[in-house]
Amino acid sequence: MGHIIKSVPEGSLGAELGLLPGDELLTLNGEPVVDVIDYQALLSTEELALVYRRGGETLEVDCEKEEWEELGVEFADGLLTTRVCKNHCIFCFIDQMPPGMRKTLYVKDDDWRLSLMMGNYITMTNIDDHELDRIIRRKVSPLFVSVQCTDPDMRVKLLRNPNAAKIMDNLRLLKANGIRFHAQMVLCPGWNDGEILKKSLEDLEALRPAVQSIALVPIGLTKFRDGLPYIKPYDKQMAADLIESVKPYQERFLREIGTRLVFPADEFYCLSGLPLPTDEEYEDYPQIENGVGMLRMFETDLEYAAEDLPMEETPPRRICIATGTSVAPFLRELANKHAPRGTTVEVRPIVNKFFGESVTVAGLITGQDLVAQCQDVQADEILIVRSMIRAEGDLFLDNMSVDEVRAKLPCPLKITENSGEGFWRAISGQL
Repeated sequence: MGHIIKSVPEGSLGAELGLLPGDELLTLNGEPVVDVIDYQALLSTEELALVYRRGGETLEVDCEKEEWEELGVEFADGLLTTRVCKNHCIFCFIDQMPPGMRKTLYVKDDDWRLSLMMGNYITMTNIDDHELDRIIRRKVSPLFVSVQCTDPDMRVKLLRNPNAAKIMDNLRLLKANGIRFHAQMVLCPGWNDGEILKKSLEDLEALRPAVQSIALVPIGLTKFRDGLPYIKPYDKQMAADLIESVKPYQERFLREIGTRLVFPADEFYCLSGLPLPTDEEYEDYPQIENGVGMLRMFETDLEYAAEDLPMEETPPRRICIATGTSVAPFLRELANKHAPRGTTVEVRPIVNKFFGESVTVAGLITGQDLVAQCQDVQADEILIVRSMIRAEGDLFLDNMSVDEVRAKLPCPLKITENSGEGFWRAISGQL
């Protein structure tokens, strides 16, 4: 199958070649175009042979171009149809969501193309030999891989997919062909922690330099786990023990290979009450988008903002920051340290009644929980971070709109960027 051209902008290379909307791209330089990865790779040439279909006729056009030059056309399918997950993981958050939410929240992707382009994590269980060969031929690097553990039997139990046992074979193949990757392990107490975790760290270390970093993330548990096995949630002591058990590995890795390599997620520090690592200890923040080092970077950015952005004179204000229960103590400490004179800041932890109280992050707070738990707020404004609402900017996870929530709160609602500078602007009256 080819790809139907949706539009051909005037002045583009595609227009110069005579392409029209409705034409179907078949091959580039003799190779079929599977998706956007093939498209970009095959276009990176100075001599291009393009075969396309118009009506019932197959046509070919050749040209010389700059290696970086694109056709500039738009395709109806975007050159990418998302590949869905074939696992039934015991820790899958999507499988722990209630029914009746918007359809996009139930989409489970497991697509190596999105891993390359967007940093999405993949399990590699739906990649056959042909696709592995394409990853290698296209030099797809770096990837982001949900390893979970390297023990084949345990990984099959966790992912409930027999293909999960092949993980080390797949990772060794990536290493042998120069493909680099970042690894993630979602830790489930009693399953892939303890000795299995230690063995996994050692196995992954042996894959250096292909493995760039390893993130350890605690399982997220909601109250909607019908049909899923019981998993004990991390508590304060368990989180502290996890952090302490990893430190010897970090020290040895740093000494022997020049990187700490393995990094516990921020949530472990929030749960344990242990101090965050320093900025230096996060090295180049290789898994910041995975919640690893986000709080340290937040505080560092806040301190820079406090130095660079002058404090404006503001009348006395009362601010309520509504946030997740895990990060509330951290934000409370920052507010006490940086709030301007005359500004009172209340940090209000919102207990997640919608998903269950073991869900503690700010990004999963719903509109109804926010409204219910802020009715007695006495402040000039309530602040929330933008990660509580979807990317389009108008809905919470429970489909309540921002305007609906605003109408039901006792004081104005303002949305801040999830950054240290955004926090500084909010508490200093520059929002």
